[in-house]
Amino acid sequence: MNDPDQAAASTKTIGRGMVIAAWILLLVLLTVFFNDHLDKQNNPNRQLATVTTGDIPEVRLQRNRHGHYVASGSINGQAVEFMLDTGATDVSIPASIAEKLGLQRGRAMTYQTANGAITAWQTTVDVIQLGALQLGPIRASINPNDSSGAVLLGMSFLRHLDFSQQGNTLTLKYPTREMD
Repeated sequence: MNDPDQAAASTKTIGRGMVIAAWILLLVLLTVFFNDHLDKQNNPNRQLATVTTGDIPEVRLQRNRHGHYVASGSINGQAVEFMLDTGATDVSIPASIAEKLGLQRGRAMTYQTANGAITAWQTTVDVIQLGALQLGPIRASINPNDSSGAVLLGMSFLRHLDFSQQGNTLTLKYPTREMD
């Protein structure tokens, strides 16, 4: 005894459920797309462009929408996100990232930042890699006040490289040594 009204109501319920599922799927897909789009705007350098001029590799970074140079790289072989900061004396690693990397806290130091004086711990990083560029050991600090999730790539790393900016592109490379 199949009631036609009951069958129509059941079909209507299934149809309504499918429309709701389609909307949910659409919202999930849009969320994934826009999150990926925003991530690319924040860090357009997830896949670093490396060019070799002669025997010297160059890494070219694109400025993000906020005007910063953010790039993916690694510390001691573990993936991190860097923000280049020529105003930072050392490489500055947020304490949460330093803990994940297994870095040891050294002597406490006072650093002057744009937000005032902070106390951070000295440490040494064995290897920092940014694309084809690899340097180490590098002096760094562990910053307990930074929750940004990005490592500031300061002058203790950058001073070992030649860098130049043209438009929205920053080129980093090993310095060329002139023969005497």
